[in-house]
Amino acid sequence: MKRFVIPVSYVNQPSFQDLLCQAEEEFGYDHPMGGLTIPCSEDVFQHITSCLNGQ
Repeated sequence: MKRFVIPVSYVNQPSFQDLLCQAEEEFGYDHPMGGLTIPCSEDVFQHITSCLNGQ
């Protein structure tokens, strides 16, 4: 797994909200280290965030 830091503005984007919903369903939000596990491959995550970066 790799750790990413993303801008807070991504949270309002529908494509990122979909990832957050999937993460909640699969892993929940209660992580002792404060991290969030996103249930997709690194390539898919980077593609989504690069699209959001271009907006």
